[in-house]
Amino acid sequence: MFSYRSLAFFGLVICTASMLFAVLYLERTLYLDPCPLCILDRVVIMALGVLFLIALLHGPRTIFAKINGVLSIVLTSIGIGLASRHIWLQNLPKDQVPECGPDLYFMLDTLPLFETLKKTLTGSGSCADTSWTFADLTIPEQTLILFVILLILSVIQTLRARKPL
Repeated sequence: MFSYRSLAFFGLVICTASMLFAVLYLERTLYLDPCPLCILDRVVIMALGVLFLIALLHGPRTIFAKINGVLSIVLTSIGIGLASRHIWLQNLPKDQVPECGPDLYFMLDTLPLFETLKKTLTGSGSCADTSWTFADLTIPEQTLILFVILLILSVIQTLRARKPL
């Protein structure tokens, strides 16, 4: 079986590899601009990477191990929700797709944070575009699979955390 630290390392590798893939390949090679929901997915993946790094540095015998595990489970659940929302937007009929709004950076500059999050979560027309697929899976579908894998890792890792000495 995998140890607490090896699970943390595996989670960190998954988060790092997925971010490198998104930035270096999707953005820099294919020139795909991320939509607002994709950016939120990336923020969640980066936060999970930080939690996995902290879990790797701390041992399984600290109270922080359980707290870290619960935070990882919450973040992966948020990521699953974001990816599911994105998939739902992509599968809407063309006449029901919301209009394209301003990009996330403009909204962050001009609107309060919670208003920006509200507008981002309701989606925009750019989130409904299916610009790239691999193995007949869109980017949000692949991201959903990634979050499910990270959720399984987080649950197992939380169960592996031991009580403090």
